[in-house]
Order: sequence, then structure tokens, then C-alpha cells
Amino acid sequence: MADSPLTDLAGTTLVTGLQPDAIGPAQDTVMGMANAAPAVSVGLTLAPLALAAAYAVGPIIILTAIPMLIIANAYRRLNLWNANCGASFEWVGRAISPYLGFLTGWLMIAGTLVGSISGVVVLAPSVLAVFGSNSTSTWPNIAISTAVVLVMAVIAIIGIRMTARIQVGMGLVEYVILIGSAVAGLVAVLSHHHGTFPMTRGWWSVSGIGGHGSLAGGFLIAVFMYTGWDATVYVNEETKRRSTNPGRAAIMAVALLAVIFTIAEVGLQGLVSPARLQKNSSAALVYVAQALGGGGWAKVMALSLALSVIVSTGTGIVVLGRMTYGMARRRVLPPFLSNVSRRFSTPVVATIIIGLILIAVTWVYLLSGSIANAFTQLIDVTGLLYAAFYILTAVSAMVYYRRRILSNVRDLVLVGILPVGAAAFLIWLLVKSLLAAPAPQLWSVLGIVAVGVVLMLVARFILRSPFFQIPRESAAAE
Repeated sequence: MADSPLTDLAGTTLVTGLQPDAIGPAQDTVMGMANAAPAVSVGLTLAPLALAAAYAVGPIIILTAIPMLIIANAYRRLNLWNANCGASFEWVGRAISPYLGFLTGWLMIAGTLVGSISGVVVLAPSVLAVFGSNSTSTWPNIAISTAVVLVMAVIAIIGIRMTARIQVGMGLVEYVILIGSAVAGLVAVLSHHHGTFPMTRGWWSVSGIGGHGSLAGGFLIAVFMYTGWDATVYVNEETKRRSTNPGRAAIMAVALLAVIFTIAEVGLQGLVSPARLQKNSSAALVYVAQALGGGGWAKVMALSLALSVIVSTGTGIVVLGRMTYGMARRRVLPPFLSNVSRRFSTPVVATIIIGLILIAVTWVYLLSGSIANAFTQLIDVTGLLYAAFYILTAVSAMVYYRRRILSNVRDLVLVGILPVGAAAFLIWLLVKSLLAAPAPQLWSVLGIVAVGVVLMLVARFILRSPFFQIPRESAAAE
């Protein structure tokens, strides 16, 4: 396949061996949704969000969608400028500073990698639950997790087209089970089925039942739920109409996630009493499904969870491969990571390494309790990593389009005022999270940033990447 040219950078024409026009906007949208793993996100947050928001989960989820949509629009505008699989790494680097761009790229990789691993380690219990086996057995957990990573890595290597088709098929089954269960649950709650927790006006006020809800606590959890929708832009070089469709897919993914999350959380949180929900918070989704329809329904929900993890793992491998490839192409990571298979038009080397990392960390996590406890601290800060590079991306959009912000009212609002508000919201949540975080989590964040700084110095002085000498760019005024 002939290479396709990319935007010139500092007088150099770049090429890509990725397959252009391989997937459509609908498939790209599903990949963004899949990376957010709706069933897993609902399962992890059902009990904590109900507790934090005092059952006012609907308003919290809907309000959180607003800044997410604004950030997604910033991604759309930046993708119109430069449709590059490096995405925020490129945009921040070329609009603000290449050093900040590198750190943004590192946060992207770290956040997505930790998020993917956190999904893999909860996959096996869901699969084993479907077959009624002991979900705590170590080696069955290892075997299932390893097999899934290997299969999804092979699919990712074979091509983006096959990956997208599998994502759509599995994703639709996951969403039907999740939404169908939520609707059935809502009917049970509204009909005052025995054992359910009745819906009151407090469910629809931001302060929750009796005014006991924590707005900040609810927002922190809801932001974590949405993270991952940005996967749509990392496959932009392989999407039809690469400059326009990936950005639109990001906005659509956020909107659809808002609908799914609202229906699922509201419909399922009242199926059992608050005390029972919190007591079974570690397996809340399967527990409420069992309360709704018995063991059979619980197995169906476990299937939805398993599909959610499998699909998000596959998406994670794909987007991590593209992130790594995009950065290695600028020689800020070892150049061999930018190798693309002529047969499959995929970054095979980067994909294999990502798969091996996922398998290795999963093995260590499941075999070592102390490592597992340490890694749990990393999982807990995943949302903070996403919030950080979402903020940097929004700021880069404002900086790049600054002349247009000052020249017309439309851009003043859409690329100026609204992104400022969204970034401020995420900064507020970031600060609140860090102030409330225990010491191990703070050390985890510091460690990730420190590793990023070291890698940046390696890229600058050992790899001697020309990326650090590129001039700043900005859009012309209209």
C-alpha cells in the first residue's frame, strides 16, 4: 500500500502506512464508547455514585456531560487543523510547547495503559461467573486474561477494520443487556416491587435525597465514568474523512454515553436498599441483576461486563498502539515503535509491546498481593490523568485559535469562553481530588509525572528528536 502524506512539519513531509478510509464514523463512535467501557463503568460506580450523590445520579451525570461535550468539541476543532494519531501530543506540542506536548502524550499513554490493565484484571471473574465457576481462582483468572489480551492484540495487528467490526458487534450486545436491565429495573422501582428503594424528588435535585448529596464527590465519580471517549481521534488517520468525522464521533460518543449512563444508573440503583447496595458494592451490577431476575439474569449481566472489558481491552490496545506510533514517528520514542506492517497497515511492533506489557502486569498483579495493592493506587488516579490531558487539550485549542477568538463572536464562545469553563471545572475537580487523595495516590501521580520528565529528557538529549525545535503555530483570523 502506498503511504499517505501527513501535514508538513518544519519543512518535512511525513508519511503514514496506516490504512486510510478503513472505518466509518459510526464505527469510530463505537470505539470511543467502547474505550469508556459502559458496563464496567456502571458496575464500578453504581454504589459509590449513589452514596456520594444521595441518589441524585441523573442530574450529576447529565451536568458532567456538558464540560465533556465542550472538551470533545475542542478535540473536533483541533482535529480539523491536524488529523494526526498523536492527537493531543501533536496539538499541545505545536500550539503551546513541544515539552508540554511530550508530557501530554505521556499522560495519554499512562492513563490509557493503566485503564486497560484495570479492565483486564476484572475480566476473568465476570467470565467465570457466567459459567458458575470460582471467580477467585488465580490461575483461571490468569489464563482468561492472557488469552483475551493475546486474541485482541492479534485482531489489532490484523487490521483496524476487523477490530471495528468486532467492537460494534460486542458493543451492541453489551448496550442492549445494560439498557434492557436498567429499563426493567426502573419499572420495578416505579411499581414499588418488594425490596426496591422508592424514587423520590431527591433523585432529580443536585443535592440528592434530603440534601445529603456531595456535588463535588458526585462529579469526581462521573468524570471517571466518561474517560476514554477520546479514542475516536487516535484512529483518525484510518477513518473516512479523517479531518471531520473523528471529531464528530467524539461528540457523538460523549452524548450517547450520557444517555446510557443516565438510564443505567437511575434504573438500577433503586433495585435494592441503600444498605444492601453498599454492602455489595464490589459486584454491584451482578448483584442488582440477581435481585431483578435471579441467577439467570445475573449471568446475563456478567456476560455484559465480560463483553465490556473485552471490547475496551481491544480498543485500548489499538489506541495505545496509535499513540505510541504517533510519538515514535516524531522520534520522541524509540523509532522502531513507528514500524508499520506493509501487509496489515498497522503498527505491529508497538501493538505487540503493548500486549506484552498488559500480560506481564496482569500476571504480576494477580500473583503478588503487595504489587496488586500498589497498582490499585494507580488505578485510582486514572481519572486524574485523563482530566489533566483533557485540560491541556482544551487550552491548546484556545491557544491555537486565539486569533479567531478575538475576531468573531462564534469562536469567542465555542473556542474561548466554553473551553475556559470546562477546563476550570476539570481543574477544580483535579485539585479537589489531589487534596483529598491519600499519600500513596499522590506518590503514584508524582511517580508518573517524574517518569514522563525522564523520558522527555531522553527524547530531547539522547534520541535528539527534532520535535523539540518545531515553531509554534496558530490559526489565522477569519
